[in-house]
Amino acid sequence: MKAFIFDLNGTMINDMTYHTRAWQNLLNNELGGNFSWDEIKPQMYGKNPEVLVRMFGPNRFTMDEMNSLSYEKEKKYQQEFLPHLELLPGLHDFLEKAYQKDIPMAIGSAAIPFNIDFVLDNLNIRHYFKAIVSADDVLLSKPDPETFIKAARLLNVSPVNCLVFEDVPKGAEAAANAAMEAVVITTTHQPDEFKHLPNVIHFANDFTDNFLKELVV
Repeated sequence: MKAFIFDLNGTMINDMTYHTRAWQNLLNNELGGNFSWDEIKPQMYGKNPEVLVRMFGPNRFTMDEMNSLSYEKEKKYQQEFLPHLELLPGLHDFLEKAYQKDIPMAIGSAAIPFNIDFVLDNLNIRHYFKAIVSADDVLLSKPDPETFIKAARLLNVSPVNCLVFEDVPKGAEAAANAAMEAVVITTTHQPDEFKHLPNVIHFANDFTDNFLKELVV
């Protein structure tokens, strides 16, 4: 592989419980919903307004209202998660070794820049990434391949030479649609949820996995 592309939430940091909690508070306590944890979790992909549309339908909010609600949700998430913010085990060493080997790396995430900056700047890892593609940079969310195709273009690497790191089926599907292989980090979903995706080449709990270590030897 000539380049690595990382999803962010659930892939580089184990924060999806905090996102789910923030969504549950917004949807139920502030917007009058009655959604269980298990109802919310599978809907947490794509852009935040898309999540709101999936939960409440297309006519409940204006785009301005959804953007405002999304921002408030992310502020709540950041306040609660900041004391626990850290990279997954082994990831810092992985990034440093890839960086030393001049392997170009990008972030391809459905997160808004507000959340991406929160992670990169608090953990001081921005210098590892030559390109960042956020929710604001694409028209179509995963599983559409736009996020990963754009990241590959910014890295000046052919999509088939990119390896994607993901944690959710829709993300791995986006990689497949971009003609990219994927490694799945099993922070939020189990391997049997990816069995329909032949581009997934490995599952790992975190970046201490020996298969991943071999990628940067």
